[in-house]
Amino acid sequence: MPSSVRRLTMAAITNSLSLKHTLSIGSPQTNLLTRTRPSSTSLSFRTFHRCYASYANENREYVIVGGGNAAGYAARTFVEHGVADGRLCIVTKEGVAPYERPALTKAYLFPPDKKPARLPGFHTCVGSGGERQTPEWYKEKGIEMLYEDPVENIDTEKQTLTTSSGKLLKYGSLIIATGCTASRFPDKIGGNLPGVHYVRDVADADALVSSLEKTKKVVVVGGGYIGMEIAAAAVAWKLDTTIIFPEDHLLQRLFTPSLARRYEELYQKNGVKILKGASIKSLEASSNGNGGVASVKLGDGSIVEADTVIIGIGAKPAVGPFERVGLNTDVGGIQVDGLFRTSIPGIFAVGDVAAFPLKIYSRISRVEHVDHARRSAQHCVKALLSAQTNTYDYLPYFYSRVFEYEGSPRKVWWQFFGDNVGETVEIGNFDPKIATFWIESGKLKGVLVESGSPEVISTIFLV
Repeated sequence: MPSSVRRLTMAAITNSLSLKHTLSIGSPQTNLLTRTRPSSTSLSFRTFHRCYASYANENREYVIVGGGNAAGYAARTFVEHGVADGRLCIVTKEGVAPYERPALTKAYLFPPDKKPARLPGFHTCVGSGGERQTPEWYKEKGIEMLYEDPVENIDTEKQTLTTSSGKLLKYGSLIIATGCTASRFPDKIGGNLPGVHYVRDVADADALVSSLEKTKKVVVVGGGYIGMEIAAAAVAWKLDTTIIFPEDHLLQRLFTPSLARRYEELYQKNGVKILKGASIKSLEASSNGNGGVASVKLGDGSIVEADTVIIGIGAKPAVGPFERVGLNTDVGGIQVDGLFRTSIPGIFAVGDVAAFPLKIYSRISRVEHVDHARRSAQHCVKALLSAQTNTYDYLPYFYSRVFEYEGSPRKVWWQFFGDNVGETVEIGNFDPKIATFWIESGKLKGVLVESGSPEVISTIFLV
């Protein structure tokens, strides 16, 4: 490491330029949407509840659309404020109660002899050390659950929702927590062949596990979070595994080339073949009559055999019927202010689908990670139910865990805080620890820590 960079690193750390402290400096973000939030009493809710008995939902004062992490943590916050019983309804396209979605590309994919995760083990809010909110929990708390019935239309003037089954739902205040949908390959290049998988919900993960039980060769398309996690899980099945992506190295939007090289070497030691800088022309079907995927044809004409292909090339905000609420065309998703209010009174959006003011960077952002899903849901509900006016002040946090199955020679867990801008300084040898610091204008902007203990993490953030 050059001496000048080493001095800069130590100065940034020893001068107490902690990440949270540094990034909080600056003028506060003003609200994007300047309007008065209507109180629940101003909606005369109990009046219209009595007048409209034809609606399919009994609980109409508060409605959450979506059944992922954000919905589960929002429900818990309603319960903590004592206003869930008989007043809160959750409508979701899924057939199960809200759960900790990150498990689907991690422990859920482990083979039977490696202690895979299964419901009800990872219902929210166990991921943050909270109570496991099983379907019985929602019943006990008086929360109405409408399963397997996605919302297809909204009438903002009448404050109604229409589901795919034709149910008409009434709401007083609405929280949109629909998350994201997986980006897919087009049908014309084989994106929906049997044996091609996308993982966004339990049903997707179940289908993939069924394929892994009988497959021999796996190809994972995508070198980001999802691709890395699924490829690592496939190793536990002792399968021939190849990961293909067009970028120069793994997780290019975050990892430095040096950091990526270390992780790539780890994957290769575990038997994973890596094809980087490769484009995909098509997914080819088998000629034996079953029509399932048989290979991946690359842009250069070469062929990679595969009887199971998992596509992990990103996701799109699931705005669905809520486009009229107001979208952000730059980052995607539904535009909200620092209290997660949309441009329409009484309608809120949280989690992956929300484009919100990222206060410490003074920019609009959309974050697709469980930590933000949890925190945004809690902040939104507290603002809705109380006099809280503090805008959301979020420090971006991402993490991933791979090779955590039973018997793995090495378990990997990295955590990232902040923003990956500026010069980078790498400390450690990845055996097992390593840390990368991003420094800009003498200020610590971001840090990634591999295999860091809670004590190491807290030391970094000492003021």
